[in-house]
Amino acid sequence: MFSPFSRNKSDSDASSSTEPSAQLTAAGTTAGKGRPTPSRKEAEAAARARAKVPRTRKEQAARQRQLKSESSRSLRADMKSGKVLLARDQGPVKAFIRDFVDSRFSFAEIVIPLMIVSLFVPALVFPLFIVLVVDLLVLRYRIRKQIAQRFPDAPLKGTTYYTLSRAMQLKFMRMPKARVKIGEALPEHYR
Repeated sequence: MFSPFSRNKSDSDASSSTEPSAQLTAAGTTAGKGRPTPSRKEAEAAARARAKVPRTRKEQAARQRQLKSESSRSLRADMKSGKVLLARDQGPVKAFIRDFVDSRFSFAEIVIPLMIVSLFVPALVFPLFIVLVVDLLVLRYRIRKQIAQRFPDAPLKGTTYYTLSRAMQLKFMRMPKARVKIGEALPEHYR
């Protein structure tokens, strides 16, 4: 008796021989998927990774923040170690400025802690400000004179801001880290 739901053995044999993996290509080789079948562990890991794809705008924003923080953390670690320099810190003139500022004791380094003390003694604010301005002007004059001697062809544009911004930072917070100690002689040539 013929039933529409029953299959002949000949029908199942015919369908199994037409599977794509068993078909022969024109060159006479079997056509496959071109890569090994992933193990169960790999397949489950891939499925979990696909499931973690952010679906809402909130999840996407959180993922973007996480990626950005990881990137900036690795960049900061590379900057601390000296492997990477930002564009503003590159060049022999900038290296000289960093070394020059780091090799001298600057009153600007201790102004921040003294400003906290001046909150309790307001009479110290104005004298601290005057001493800071004089110290920074002397530093600017000395650094520009040294740059003119060591790098006669280098433009002086931007050197004052770079010098003063580095001098105003506490020594342990400076990026890139200081290469010279206070009072140490500077190298003759910078590349």
